[in-house]
Formats: sequence, C-alpha cells, structure tokens
Amino acid sequence: MSKEVCITIRSSQNVDGAEQEGAELITLGDYQYGKDGARFSYMESELTGLMGTKTIVQIRPDEVVLSRRGSVYYQMVFQPGVCNRFLWQTEYGTVQMGLDTRRLQCDLGEHGGSMEIEYDLDFHNNFLSRNRFRIDVRERGLQK
Repeated sequence: MSKEVCITIRSSQNVDGAEQEGAELITLGDYQYGKDGARFSYMESELTGLMGTKTIVQIRPDEVVLSRRGSVYYQMVFQPGVCNRFLWQTEYGTVQMGLDTRRLQCDLGEHGGSMEIEYDLDFHNNFLSRNRFRIDVRERGLQK
C-alpha cells in the first residue's frame, strides 16, 4: 500500500578537498514498505533543474537503486565496496559515469525513516567528486 510522505533531501559535495553544501529539497512523494524493502518516488521540481523528471528510490537489503526518468535518464546502483557504471542520458547526449559507494546506511520502516549515502563519482574513470546525501522520509501527519 502506498502512503503519501514528506521527503527531505540534503546533499553535499567535496571537490578538490573543498566541501560544498548543496541545496535542501523538501517535497511530497509516495512511499511503500514491505518484506523486500522500501520504495519511494517523487517528481523533481524547477529547483533541481530536472522539472518533469520522476525519481524512484528502491531500497533492498544489499543495495539502493536510484532511477530518474524524464528530462534525464539514468539508474545509479549503490552497493558498498562495488564500483558501478551507468549511462547518464540527457537531451544533449549520453555520458558514461561511475560511482563507488563508500558508505550506505538505511533505517527505513513502515512509517518512513532515513538513509545516508556517501559515494565517489567519476566521469570516464576520472574522479570528479565525493558526494553525500541524506534523505528523510516521513509519513504525512507524523512527527519526527
């Protein structure tokens, strides 16, 4: 059963040793929780530059899969200790990216919860940045 949730996303990025705080995004979305894991989705806004794109996050015991469909198309698979490659498709073309998950922590239950992922991002095997995001998912009407 799908529930309406409030999703808060905070991100940061470290490039050349300089930590850069990203924006905080608060949006509404859908959340499902079951014996196989959790799943939530939301529509991107003008604030993220991805207006009209749907983001889906699937949380399983050994991995997190983030997919985007709309103005961009890609699927990022986060697995600690595994370097995953993916194609990032935009209206301007497609690039090959890689991500190496450094840390993955998920604490999601029936009413939501939080997850934090830290990963390195590369472009054609050249290091770009270390990234971190935290996502809080709360069922509407419930306090933290």
